[in-house]
Amino acid sequence: MESRVVITGAGVVSSLGNSPEQLFDALCAGHSCLGPVESFPTDRFDCRLGGEIKSFSGAAYLNGRNLNALDRISQLATAAAQLALGDSGWTPQMLSENEVGMVLGTMFAGLRTIHEFEYRALTVGPEYVRPLEFANTVLNAAAGQAAIWHNLRGVNSTIMRGQTSGLQAIGVAADLIRSGRENAVVAGGADEMCWESFYGFSMAGQLFKPSSANPAYPIPFDRRRSGFVLGEGAAFVVLENAGFAARRGARVFAEVLGFANRYDYTQGRDRENSVNVLRHAIQSAVKGARLSPDQIDAVHASANGSIVGDRNEGEAIALAFGERASTLPVSAIKSMLGETLGASGSLQAIAMIEGLQKGMLPGIPDLQATDTDCRLRGLSPSSRCLDMEYGLINSASEDGFCCSMVLARHS
Repeated sequence: MESRVVITGAGVVSSLGNSPEQLFDALCAGHSCLGPVESFPTDRFDCRLGGEIKSFSGAAYLNGRNLNALDRISQLATAAAQLALGDSGWTPQMLSENEVGMVLGTMFAGLRTIHEFEYRALTVGPEYVRPLEFANTVLNAAAGQAAIWHNLRGVNSTIMRGQTSGLQAIGVAADLIRSGRENAVVAGGADEMCWESFYGFSMAGQLFKPSSANPAYPIPFDRRRSGFVLGEGAAFVVLENAGFAARRGARVFAEVLGFANRYDYTQGRDRENSVNVLRHAIQSAVKGARLSPDQIDAVHASANGSIVGDRNEGEAIALAFGERASTLPVSAIKSMLGETLGASGSLQAIAMIEGLQKGMLPGIPDLQATDTDCRLRGLSPSSRCLDMEYGLINSASEDGFCCSMVLARHS
């Protein structure tokens, strides 16, 4: 029991709901948050869709204190961490008596804050910058702000590994607990959608390309896909040593059984290498969980509508699971949330936790014709009832990072 890592709570701020239950119910109902971007002009871009959190207000979660020191990503992360701690039963008194850590994954950190701070300094002079913004220009600002706000005095780390950052953060936190260095860690990811990141992905040609031949929005693994749509959010889980959680009488929702990460040095340019890297991550995670591929009941894929990324992931799943791949149920929730970057892997993890408990797997809305190159048959446009004990989560990034995690339903 002492070496096991369990999940005792989860918190989420997303465009489809601000609790794990709301998020999961929306996903299973096939609801999509994707629509015209309102927070900045998109008239110069081909893609004008996004998955914005239109109603977010940090004050709704973090009342009673001055929020001026927290930029948007810090507010998203701090709010989601608060929801996770509350769901796990951690009170301010308990946090003052125990060291709880924070591991936050993000792709771009406070990119909007960094850009605005530096632009003002360069154009009108450093004497006109806002001193409060300087603290948020460092890449670990959100993790530090959340830890200060919630009195998290354990390890504090920021993981920046592209779109895999959120799931990587949970994997790092699990390793810290399994090694005995921490008893409890809040772990997950956060990223905001801003003009700067939107511009970068657009110029790189990776965003969804609307046309009369394409669907109205990205559909992962569909042969009509043409790119992804950006989203935003924050999602955290509370990981604990199983013995520590039992002693404090905590509820347990799931257990982290296996985790593995790999790096594709070709960054997708070599198809065979890219597929094999993700395949090895999947197989290593399943092996680390001491399971066989046949025991995995479902997969939450990283697929987001990317032509190359979806194809490579589908092929990697097919190779990793062999004959099992022909019937293996696979979901891709980025079809409804968009590509939420550093938050994506932790949002997938929370969806898997909910699915293991409720026996449901979200579908891929409007999926019509699966691309044969993806080599997957267990895809469905509708949610499905499944008796799931073990689930696998994939996370992959265009810059070569990839990882996989196996979760088990708590019984």
